[in-house]
Amino acid sequence: ELEEHEYSVSAESLVIHAVPEQCVLACKTRIRPQENTSLSGLYQSRSLFCTQCEAEGFRRITYYIDRPDVMSVFTVTVEGERERYPVLLSNGNLIEAQQLAEGRHRTVWHDPFPKPAYLFALVAGNLEHIEDRFTAMNDRDVTLRIYVEEKDIDRCGHAMRSLQQSMHWDEEVYGREYDLDIFNIVAVDDFNMGAMENKGLNIFNSSCVLASPETSTDSNFERIEAIIAHEYFHNWTGNRITCRDWFQLCLKEGLTVFRDSQFTADRRSASVKRINDVINLRGRQFREDNGPLAHPVRADSFVEINNFYTATVYEKGAELIRMLK
Repeated sequence: ELEEHEYSVSAESLVIHAVPEQCVLACKTRIRPQENTSLSGLYQSRSLFCTQCEAEGFRRITYYIDRPDVMSVFTVTVEGERERYPVLLSNGNLIEAQQLAEGRHRTVWHDPFPKPAYLFALVAGNLEHIEDRFTAMNDRDVTLRIYVEEKDIDRCGHAMRSLQQSMHWDEEVYGREYDLDIFNIVAVDDFNMGAMENKGLNIFNSSCVLASPETSTDSNFERIEAIIAHEYFHNWTGNRITCRDWFQLCLKEGLTVFRDSQFTADRRSASVKRINDVINLRGRQFREDNGPLAHPVRADSFVEINNFYTATVYEKGAELIRMLK
């Protein structure tokens, strides 16, 4: 344990004044996610605990060198009350599930691939799931699960089929094989983003997953298929191959938008998809380029990285990659 003179803590950082060439840092933190109203890091959303760590949310959970070029292998133990939180999820493969005393239980997750902290995910709550399988190109069997609230369990079928089609397409077109034993999607009403590509544990707002012929239009089905594909394609373009720094946000997002556009063009009508993409580009990104919020696809500077998740970075970035191809 460090003495007080060996470290200093500020509002922004923990500084350890002298460390050897190699060491193990064990850091124990206590946080109150139920009081976190930033919707960044680990927070409570109704009865569910979930995370949103892109771009700089992980530093709200514990002290960490929270940059995309700092990549680590994560092993995560999640423990909670079994009745209130029967589902305990994190990234990677489930390597242990254990019942504990006093009505508690524990899961241990291991992601064998180094990743930046912005891809860390944790979900704890009372959810139901549907399950299916996918046989990867090397004949490895992958378990697919979509977790939702009980009321939505009958509206997940289209999302599951979209996931399987995305996995197959990425193998056929890019030779990219899924690299874990399980792929989980969590879809809840009150996730603050549209969707997030956390490694092996994608978290979605339910509007981007749930569909049924009785309540959804054709465009709803197509939108869900494209978003499921986009977040899955990030498994390689963003997760396994990530950004050096946040100035390169356009690289992972523009490239993955380009890939999901190709997917939709192959699955449906290439000409109709191209027309729709150009309509959206002119309607949203052209206005951004012609206004006070105009900025380069690869920004030279920023005050707040969360303000750069824009049509310029995503859609114009995708168009530049399309031109290069």
